Amino acid sequence: MKNFIEELQWRGMLHDTMPGTEEHLLEQMRSAYVGFDPTADSLHIGNLVPIMLLAHYQRCGHKPIALVGGATGMIGDPSGKSAERNLLDEKTLRHNQECVKAQLGHFLDFTSDAENAAILVNNYDWMKDISFLEFIRDVGKHITVNYMMAKDSVKNRIGAASKEGMSFTEFTYQMVQGYDFLHLFRENATTLQMGGSDQWGNITTGTELIRRIGGGKGYAITCPLITKSDGSKFGKSEGGNVWLDAKRTSPYKFYQYWLNTSDEDAKKYIKIFTFLTKETIDTLVEEHNTAPHSRILQKRLGEEVTILVHGKEAYEKAIKASSILFGKSTSADLKSLDEQTFLDVFDGVPQATIAPEDIAEGLDMIGALAAKTNFLKSNGDAKRALKENAIAVNKEKVKDSFTITTNDLIADKYVLLQRGKKNYFLLKVQ
Repeated sequence: MKNFIEELQWRGMLHDTMPGTEEHLLEQMRSAYVGFDPTADSLHIGNLVPIMLLAHYQRCGHKPIALVGGATGMIGDPSGKSAERNLLDEKTLRHNQECVKAQLGHFLDFTSDAENAAILVNNYDWMKDISFLEFIRDVGKHITVNYMMAKDSVKNRIGAASKEGMSFTEFTYQMVQGYDFLHLFRENATTLQMGGSDQWGNITTGTELIRRIGGGKGYAITCPLITKSDGSKFGKSEGGNVWLDAKRTSPYKFYQYWLNTSDEDAKKYIKIFTFLTKETIDTLVEEHNTAPHSRILQKRLGEEVTILVHGKEAYEKAIKASSILFGKSTSADLKSLDEQTFLDVFDGVPQATIAPEDIAEGLDMIGALAAKTNFLKSNGDAKRALKENAIAVNKEKVKDSFTITTNDLIADKYVLLQRGKKNYFLLKVQ
């Protein structure tokens, strides 16, 4: 059995730990859980840290439990939030739970016969049958309002800086999460809860309930909240969250997110978001430092995380898509891309729409470059560019005699025009 605490320490994934936790975990296999918010049908890369906590936990010989917060998702966790969030119905929560489990399956072993195989639970399953009166009688009386008010997640929302205040629903959140820990302690012998550093207050409420009601001892581990070196929020791109679902964030864009990280961030992220050993990472950092322009760290980071989340085939497609902008590629390479990846690669490129009849019998290059699109300023400009051999259609150079037909369409609706190396334009047929 590997030392889980040591593993977290060298990876920079340990923020707080309750005294005695390390010794507790070295005694025998233990069950620990992490809660996941089921308010979307996909996790995003902001969830990768708690996912990696569970994955490393399992690799160290312990039993991980992923808890989908069906009940708590109906309330809304006030930690780190400035406003109350939307509540979901049970059907939506169940759908989201299945989607989340499928994504977690890339990191955790749910299916083997191993003693430490992961399990997924939904706190709605045990909360739905508890009445309000039962809860306040059997659980609520054990935690004082003074104790709850002392938590940062509460103080921050009801203090002078908060305009919205805090509903009673949100105020009770830490009690419901605390009860989850007590329930799993009783039913699954779970003695450890893990989460981000903003969850410390909620987690310790659970350890308090285990002590006062369960007559046992619970432990807590939190990891740092990940930030970027420039101060911007980790896990966000210009389009919002970077999702683990390929339909929400294509593997190409996912790979590009990691590829575009700074050197400083890459050195931190490669420890947190991969399973590479310390020796391998140290070697990669040395290689990177000798030739930072080669972006060795970023490329390996992108490779490891993209394969983990989307698989090797999707990673290889992302590499091919990346080379289309910056390397030598052909019309066949472009046509091998699915529509979403193609649009992601050429995101922001100016475009014009033409009718299907415009290319049914062939669209001449003057029409494609100027008359019908205004890609170039005039017919004369188009003729000069063609004469200079500066024009490409779908990455292949063309002469003024070339005509664009339906055979040139990418994803049945696009044609990529190019002048020189970096001046792109999209024709969209619809």
